Amino acid sequence: MLAVTWARALIFLAVSAVASMALALAATGADSAAQKTTLTVYSGREEKFVKPLLDRFTRLTKIELKVRYGDSAELAATIGEEGKNSPADVFFSQDAGAIGAIAQEGRLKVLPAAILNRVPKRFRAAGKRWVGVSGRARVVAYNRDALKPSQLPKTIWGYTRPAWKGKIGLPPTNSSFQAFVTAMRLSAGNDRTRDWLTAIKANDAKFYARNSQVIAAVASREVEVGFVNHYYLYQLREEQPNAPVANYFLTNGDPGALVNVAGAGILTSSKRAKTAERLLAFLLSKEGQNYFANGPGRAEYPLVAGIKARAGLPPLSKIQGPRISFWRLGRELPSTLKLLNEVGYTR
Repeated sequence: MLAVTWARALIFLAVSAVASMALALAATGADSAAQKTTLTVYSGREEKFVKPLLDRFTRLTKIELKVRYGDSAELAATIGEEGKNSPADVFFSQDAGAIGAIAQEGRLKVLPAAILNRVPKRFRAAGKRWVGVSGRARVVAYNRDALKPSQLPKTIWGYTRPAWKGKIGLPPTNSSFQAFVTAMRLSAGNDRTRDWLTAIKANDAKFYARNSQVIAAVASREVEVGFVNHYYLYQLREEQPNAPVANYFLTNGDPGALVNVAGAGILTSSKRAKTAERLLAFLLSKEGQNYFANGPGRAEYPLVAGIKARAGLPPLSKIQGPRISFWRLGRELPSTLKLLNEVGYTR
């Protein structure tokens, strides 16, 4: 099944080849020497979903990519530990919190306006050190055989009730979950967030390493609801078309409706910044944005004007999560990790 998925991805990527070639070879200061360059990318995006697009970039530009895949939070910590000796040129993070933390440490270069201006100001770093590549919303994924939408709480706070004991799945070490907890802290306060985390744990929530494992557990009815990003449902449907799972979007400023972004930045220690800019430009090209929005198993929100989101998704403007500045997600991440450790989520 995975082979079929990759084959479909390659077919999809081929559709806009001509337009993408022009964009990928456009300047951002690139020169002919870059044709023989190898970029090292630390990717918090899963290999099976971004590798076809990254391979496409290599075929268009002849620039080889050496990619290290892993959890965004863990890769951010690795970059911090490696310091100026990090081999990474580009950090491609699953969420704004992890890449924001690296930017906060001064580990990312200021990006040129030609790249930053491709996305709305809301979806790029205030300090110009990273740019949003695709958008995602937090949702409650639920098993349709077990539940109806009318049975779901209209707020994330409702899942502390005894009726949800043993029915909840979540990925505590995943960076997108940690960004959600940060948004909860910033919008509702530390005390209320601690109380919620403690109550959810006491409700026998099941912990998983990845969002994809959570959504699979919802499909198999190992749990009945899962706290994940919205697009994991579409990844599940690629392999299980009839999976009885749906997304429930929260509203009214609820922390469970946080809109986050995947982001990319260039390390200050990179010796290949101009070449790295070409990769970021490709991710923000028509082909790159269409891949994230409409490729096989994909339904992320495109951030570049003129690219339509997958049919059936509510517009980003209609998702009323907490309006948290992305730079705060990065700055507050260490305090969130400390809290999660204290209440037994990450130790």
